[in-house]
Amino acid sequence: MYFARAGADRRSRNIPNSIGKLFKLAGLHETFGKGDLVALKTHFGEPGNTTFIRPQFLDRIASDISKRGGKPFLTDSNTLYIGHRSNAVDHLIAATRHGFTFPVVNAPIVIADGLKGRDEIEVEVNLRHFKKVSIGAAAFHADSIIGVAHFKGHMMTGFGGAIKNIGMGFGSRRGKLDMHHDIKPEVDAESCKSCGTCVKSCPSGAIVIKRRATIDSDACIGCGECSLVCPNEAIDPGKGESKEVLQEKIVEYCCGVLRSKRKRSGFMNFIMDVTPHCDCPAWSDRAIVPDIGILASRDIVAIDQASADLVNAARGTEGTRLKGNLGSGEDKFRHLHKVDWGIQLSYAEEIGLGKRKYRLIEM
Repeated sequence: MYFARAGADRRSRNIPNSIGKLFKLAGLHETFGKGDLVALKTHFGEPGNTTFIRPQFLDRIASDISKRGGKPFLTDSNTLYIGHRSNAVDHLIAATRHGFTFPVVNAPIVIADGLKGRDEIEVEVNLRHFKKVSIGAAAFHADSIIGVAHFKGHMMTGFGGAIKNIGMGFGSRRGKLDMHHDIKPEVDAESCKSCGTCVKSCPSGAIVIKRRATIDSDACIGCGECSLVCPNEAIDPGKGESKEVLQEKIVEYCCGVLRSKRKRSGFMNFIMDVTPHCDCPAWSDRAIVPDIGILASRDIVAIDQASADLVNAARGTEGTRLKGNLGSGEDKFRHLHKVDWGIQLSYAEEIGLGKRKYRLIEM
């Protein structure tokens, strides 16, 4: 596990150069060969969000791949919720407006599950929740995968890192529906102000305003968007048990994506702009800790464990959404979202995706 701290005091230590050194030290250059199609799985950011990974950072990775004869392409799958990335046309427009285009990044964009999220491949996994998983066709057909994740909080999984970036990120629209199936949000009638924001955001038309917002659990697809956009924090995204199941389902999808690419995949986590929520809302809240740095590894479990450990070891930032557990060594994500985020790591280790134990080597 290789680590470069955020910040630099000279040109040779700037972030792009650190990325290049980490890429080589972690052996990510060994995951592909000459002429291989290399998927750089990232998140292009919902329009209005400003804390997604900078395209200039992706360019350094793409350039290193190209110099070694690989053929990199930037990719992500379409979203389940209503927004500006739910189909390939809007998704590409959003990515372009955020700078993920030539000449900023010398790699094209391929939306992994196609125009409407239906270009998918079923992969057999035979695990606890799924026999088969439905993943974006581009993820399946790529020769190698480099996951480039923005490590931050997430209301249903505690945090979002490398595992979520690959598992949920490469799920097709049907795959995302399968993963979210058990999530059923609940409205706090006392907090709800009947503003209707949730109604506008619901992709399945499951919410109506009576005296307060009411959710039809049969029509709800569990995407969690209503909870995210509610200005009064009146909607709980789901019970603890369903959040734990969601984590396991994401891990199983991650397993499906990497099944034929265990030796042809690598991961980078950017522990910078560690916001309380993911990059899917159309805004960016204040970071809960100062910028920490970048990790690179061939082990998808270890890199997420190390990222969480580094965040929890940091001193929390006063005046942010993080109101407690501000001290070094205190669990920031558990306080924010009341989620046992370790479920995803323990299950991933159980099914052989990697190890939670690691050795951190600072560059």
